[in-house]
Amino acid sequence: MFLSNLSFETRQYMLITFNYWAFTLTDGALRMLVILYFHGLGYSSLEIAMLFLFYEFFGMVTNLVGGWLGAHLGLNKTMNIGLAIQVLALGMLLVPASALTIPWVMAAQALSGIAKDLNKMSAKSSVKLLLPDHAQGKLYKWVAALTGSKNALKGVGFFLGGALLSLLGFKGAIAVMALALAIVWVFSMATAQSELGKATRKPRFSEMLSKSRAVNALSAARMFLFCARDVWFVVALPVYLSGVLGWDYWGVSSFLALWVIGYGVVQSLAPHFTGVQSAKVPDGISALIWAGVLAVVPAMIALGLSSGLDNQWVLVGGLMVFGALFAINSSLHSYLIISYAKEDGVSLDVGFYYMANAGGRLLGTVLSGWLYQVAGLEACLWVSAVFLLIACAISTALPRHVVVRA
Repeated sequence: MFLSNLSFETRQYMLITFNYWAFTLTDGALRMLVILYFHGLGYSSLEIAMLFLFYEFFGMVTNLVGGWLGAHLGLNKTMNIGLAIQVLALGMLLVPASALTIPWVMAAQALSGIAKDLNKMSAKSSVKLLLPDHAQGKLYKWVAALTGSKNALKGVGFFLGGALLSLLGFKGAIAVMALALAIVWVFSMATAQSELGKATRKPRFSEMLSKSRAVNALSAARMFLFCARDVWFVVALPVYLSGVLGWDYWGVSSFLALWVIGYGVVQSLAPHFTGVQSAKVPDGISALIWAGVLAVVPAMIALGLSSGLDNQWVLVGGLMVFGALFAINSSLHSYLIISYAKEDGVSLDVGFYYMANAGGRLLGTVLSGWLYQVAGLEACLWVSAVFLLIACAISTALPRHVVVRA
């Protein structure tokens, strides 16, 4: 009865959100499965990072091309294509253990990266189409809720990955996830409406690259923001927790899961911390200030690790502060790109922006494995602080205005 009272567009958006959530669970679980399984086989941190190289690289390509596809095909079609590709990527990992070579796993991760960014681009772009342009405060809250809930579920996926690996082994865990996501894909194919997000004017392929100064500057800042996170969080941190501090699979996956869940909760509450309750929405100066505050944290953690304090408590405490501040930065950025994007063909601007996001993750992932291997976790943290200062510098080019909206 409740669903029947909602508009058709809102019901379709709820379907996209459900698909996004289901995909996020498998994506988070797969990331933890690959890291822990191959670390257990004796792979170095750099080798593990290389497994995700194509995941991030093809995520960049997908966001750029996917935005163009979404404008032409509709956002539900790109969502369903992403679900199908993720099922295929999971299926590739069901081969015998002897066939799980680095090139094969990299190829599977490439497909998973394509799938993930088709889903993200589709879900984030849809929000723009549900609210009038003047309702910026409500838009910020909706974007924060979607982004926060997704990341909370990604944290659940981290826990799920560690749990499934311990209970079912690598192949058993992959099989369960592939089956569950295939069911979601079949349901979505049967119920999704294909017109949502189609541009009234079909953009040319050459229009994929944004021409908006605000979108370009925000995209560059986003790239360095996420590079600053992943340069120490993606590979270096879980390998350090496992290899140096001696945490087991359950401990690593549970801790990172709880961190990401808390991160998602703070993302959803970001409007309460950044002024929307006082009828103000963030602008470029907000992005500059919050990135500057965040830059202090990895530097403080690095100093703490070298000061003789208990490394375990320095990391745990530092991660809590970093996670909360990074969540606010990420949610603020996610709102700004939806606000800056053109309504007709919104996926073009959003796709371009998340291409930069994927580029930051790509650089951060590779540096995380390489820096940790040659210089340790402290070096990763100092590089993180430098990247955040670069994000601050770029943010000075963002539009500065105070908009009062409902």
